[in-house]
Amino acid sequence: MIIVNLDVMMARRKISSGELAEKIGITQANLSVLKTGKAKAVRFSTLEAICKALDCQPGDILEFKNNLISAAL
Repeated sequence: MIIVNLDVMMARRKISSGELAEKIGITQANLSVLKTGKAKAVRFSTLEAICKALDCQPGDILEFKNNLISAAL
């Protein structure tokens, strides 16, 4: 399972959804889909723009959690 920590990074950088959406050139609605983890895919160009705007690495935003381990506990 991929966990999206975009809201955490935005809070650390003190940037609003509207400001980030404007900086990276997507709508607030599409940014919301990314933030909530409902996106089925993300373009590398969008991920790159987010990383540039937030001065972070892709791993700061996206995290992998193995469902098998969680289910076994």
